[in-house]
Amino acid sequence: MNQDAHMFQELQHLHEEQFIQPDEPAASTSTAPAADKPRTQPAADKESPSIPRTGNYAVMSHYELYETKTRYYLVGSDHAKQRFKVLQIHRTNPRDLVVIEDDVVYSQQEKIKLLGMIEDGNLSVGGLHPVHKPIYGIVGFVRFTQGWYMVVITKCKQVALLGGHYIYHIEATELIPIGYQTKIDRNSNTDEGRYITTFENIELTKNFYFSYTYDLSNTLQVNMTRMPGWDPQHTKPQEPNGMFVWNDYLLKTGFKNINARSGWILHLIYGFVDQAKISVFGRNIIITLIARRSRHFAGARFLKRGVNDKGYVANDVETEQIVAELATTSFHSHDQLYGNPHYSSYVQHRGSIPLFWSQDTTNMSPKPPIELTVVDPFFSAAALHFEDLFRRYGTPVIVLNLIKQKEKTERESILGKEFAEMITYLNQFLPDDKKIKYIAWDMSRASKSHDQDVIRYLEKIAQDTMASTSFFYTGSQKRQIAASRQHGVLRTNCIDCLDRTNAAQFLMGKCALGHQLHALGVINSPYMQFDSDAINIFTEMYHDHGDTIALQYGGSHLVNTMETYRKINQWTSHPRDAIETIRRYYANAFSDGEKQDAINLFLGNFVTKDGQPMLWELNSDYHLHNQDPRIKPKRKE
Repeated sequence: MNQDAHMFQELQHLHEEQFIQPDEPAASTSTAPAADKPRTQPAADKESPSIPRTGNYAVMSHYELYETKTRYYLVGSDHAKQRFKVLQIHRTNPRDLVVIEDDVVYSQQEKIKLLGMIEDGNLSVGGLHPVHKPIYGIVGFVRFTQGWYMVVITKCKQVALLGGHYIYHIEATELIPIGYQTKIDRNSNTDEGRYITTFENIELTKNFYFSYTYDLSNTLQVNMTRMPGWDPQHTKPQEPNGMFVWNDYLLKTGFKNINARSGWILHLIYGFVDQAKISVFGRNIIITLIARRSRHFAGARFLKRGVNDKGYVANDVETEQIVAELATTSFHSHDQLYGNPHYSSYVQHRGSIPLFWSQDTTNMSPKPPIELTVVDPFFSAAALHFEDLFRRYGTPVIVLNLIKQKEKTERESILGKEFAEMITYLNQFLPDDKKIKYIAWDMSRASKSHDQDVIRYLEKIAQDTMASTSFFYTGSQKRQIAASRQHGVLRTNCIDCLDRTNAAQFLMGKCALGHQLHALGVINSPYMQFDSDAINIFTEMYHDHGDTIALQYGGSHLVNTMETYRKINQWTSHPRDAIETIRRYYANAFSDGEKQDAINLFLGNFVTKDGQPMLWELNSDYHLHNQDPRIKPKRKE
């Protein structure tokens, strides 16, 4: 047994002996876990607060890193720095990663004693040394061709407060080599250096968010109705939604043998988070806008189109708007867990048209032709996609298809015909009350027409959708308003699911905001007028939301904004539209390939293995996102 491991075992024995009941027989001092035995605090500690010794009691938000020649020790502490946990990372094997969690929750004095024992045991080989860098969380672990690296958050910024839970944006990260005296190789002439450069092309400082205590991967409705105390049918906390956890692969490489609720696991979402405070008739309202981008079939605009054979679509984004009155911050009321009557939310979905289609960018055209690459008469991939929407949101699923219906040279309309045929085919297998509602409307043509009102038409769709899906509200016993849940979702798409889609989603969100404020008792009517202060702030939030999603997928800001469709400031918007079109074209033509490689590497779609081609040697990443046709897929239950 090496010296570090011996120190850990010795401290565990001392810990057990320290808290054995005085009248317990000596034979019981075995190596069984200390948590399995009744304990009493030592006399000297009786007046101090009781600190649980094992289990997931510590929410860690600060970390200290120590190193010996053979181990890293990561010490995590809570915000008050009263409770500490220790993670041990082996440094001797460059191929196999070994991460061991110490179950014990330590006090300040016990942590100091532990570190002292480890240092004493390693004096002959250099001792124990602190690694001086701020650490606020572990993104995960990754290996390329040589050794392992740990990815840590070194700077973060609070961007929102939701139910007493802080939400943070990552501001800085660092790649720490685990091997002893190993330095990061960024030489682009070596395979390792090239992989590191590719991996770091995923800018974790742009639009990655996390919370130590709130599950950002699930909606407010899921988080508040799947917790003990709210719904008697659900007694266990909801698991994170892996679809939106972008560091899922990086976590599983290091934490596969560690309890997911141990406190070390930090789930990152990629998308958008914004929060604004508005005053409506003297009442303070907080609006939180959260967009979660799916990690499945993720990629750049022209390289990821349509659907893969697993039913995942490109540019799949779930947008949630949470409206709360700033009366009580917590999710809980004075007499019920998750019963605060001041919270409501509404969820929308956007995603590429679920057909097998692509665009050939080799001719350097800003609008490449659209081609159906596979014609599936049974629409099996689309069926999987809608099955997933039913599972996530329930029914009805309302599809709002905004692509062009008539064109001189067919491009978008090719997909429109196939999309309509697909919905008709799938609906024949669904009962009448579960059928997919399909709305096809040429928004581009309508916006250029003098006799069509784009805003009024989309507001009508939004009102009908709200009547069908409702929204989540915790309810108010005092005002005798029953709780409600959202059932079903509006799925909006255009070709890129960017400009037209964002405008439509804003109008759906505006409609939902009115209903949410009405349910909270803030306004008398669920309809809200344009050009009020509240709606102006809300418009800016959705504009920033659309810009961010467009940059992530298309490489530029929105080309057409709400001002375009409301026909406001048309002369000043034309130069901006032209500039953003050029930016989007440049990004698609010259940088999408590198961006796609980075995404595939970060998400674990591509994992380095001996004897296989390097990532940059692949002619296509099709096999990374689709099933192997030689392997029969497992049937979903």
